[in-house]
Formats: sequence, structure tokens, C-alpha cells
Amino acid sequence: MNLETTVELSNGVKIPQLGLGVYKVDRGEEVYQTVQSALNVGYRHIDTASFYGNEEGVGKAIKDSGISREELFVTTKVWNDEQGYEETLQAFERSLKRLQMDYVDLYLIHWPVPNQFKQTWKALEKLYYEGKVRAIGVSNFLQHHLDDLLLEAEIVPMINQVEFHPQLYLKELLHYCQQRGIQLEAWSPLARATYLDHPLLLQLGGKYGKSPAQIILRWDLQHGIVTIPKSTHKERQVENVNIYDFSLTKLEMNEINNLHCDRRVGSHPDQINS
Repeated sequence: MNLETTVELSNGVKIPQLGLGVYKVDRGEEVYQTVQSALNVGYRHIDTASFYGNEEGVGKAIKDSGISREELFVTTKVWNDEQGYEETLQAFERSLKRLQMDYVDLYLIHWPVPNQFKQTWKALEKLYYEGKVRAIGVSNFLQHHLDDLLLEAEIVPMINQVEFHPQLYLKELLHYCQQRGIQLEAWSPLARATYLDHPLLLQLGGKYGKSPAQIILRWDLQHGIVTIPKSTHKERQVENVNIYDFSLTKLEMNEINNLHCDRRVGSHPDQINS
């Protein structure tokens, strides 16, 4: 395993298992430098969204990198106030223009907006059938949202990107998605660094000569999760990918699983109204 390790989605498209998230990375120079740095380190998977306001910087950094588009995996998302059938199709074209791309590798519904996400999904299916996206999926969908969507969907989402970390170990959702061929992807895998001082993570870090962050990211990989830690600093970007030279034991994996306390750093999906 290394930074080029991929996971195959249900339609055969391969997504790098570890990527770079750019939520709350400022538009313009900061996101440009962040993406350029990550690409130089060896990242080939970049995750953005229209809501982040930094698609232009991401697109420019990719274009200026000289790396062929086919080598990269780029994700963006449709925001809550852009949802609906026609609205989503228009939002996608705006994202493409900002990214300066002809297609994206993965397009996601950002949140399950009630009474909107089914029509939004119809638009994503259209984009997929037309070849404008290589894969489509959802973000922040719980089991009941997926149940509801699958009643009418022609295509089963290829990805469900959710908040997922040891204190929010969504075991049932992970199993649900695995049973249906939906790849789970973790946003905020390090929980915004809110408990990297946990004794268990420090202990395991000491054992393996790794940081608590590296222990968590390794835990993600061993659960088969695609993970997209954010870092604007090259040293951290390098640290985040230096997780392929050790393995956690089954006992250690279970110990980390047991940190679960249903604690979120982001919004609860059922509290999204618009």
C-alpha cells in the first residue's frame, strides 16, 4: 500500500484511498499553494465543493501543476441552495467552469435536503449517463436517507461521504453501505484535531513511532474507508501519507472502535432543512 493505493467503486472507477480535503481553505493563494504542495507530495485525489468557495483556486493549481488530468481524481459537490433538478444541472456547469475542467471524477449531493435530494439525484444520474462525471454519490446521508433515495434511484450511489472518526464510529452505516456496494468516505477524519491527545492514540503512536493523527488515518484505511484529511502545511501533508509502513492489530482496531461516543464536530444530517 502507498499513496497510489486505490479502492474500486461499484462501477469500476478507482478512487485513491487517501486524498486532500480543502474545506475552510481560503480561496485564492492559500488553496492554490495547498493543492500545489499536495500534488508535489504525491496526492492525486482532491476534494472540494461549491460551498467552499475555492473551486477556482483548486482548478488553477491543478492546471498549473502540469500533471495530466487523467492521473487525478477530483470531487466537488452541489450545495443545499443549489438542489433540485434544473438547479443542480446549472450548479454543476458553474462548478466545471470554476474548476476549468471538462468533467469531474465524483459529484456528490452535499447534504440530504428534505424534499429536494431525490430530484437532485435525478440530475446527478443524468450527468453520469452523459459522461460528465465518472461517479456520483452522496454526502452526509444516514441509513434512512439512503433507504428513501433507493426507492426511486436508477443508480445506487457509489460513495457516501460522512463525518467519520473514532469518536463517531458509524459501524451500522458502514455495514449498511458495504452491503449495498456504496463506498464510505470520511470527511473530517481527524475530528478537527479535537482529541489527538487521547491516551490511547498517544500510546499507540508511541508503540509505532507515529502521531495520533497517523494512527487514526491508519484505522480508516484498515476499515476500508476512503479518507480526505485537510492540511495546508506540507509537513502535515507528508505526515498524513506516511501511514503505509505499519498495521494496527485486530485488538488495537477494536480499542479505537470503542472510543465511539456519538460525538460530532459537524452538523447532524437530520438537522439540515435547506
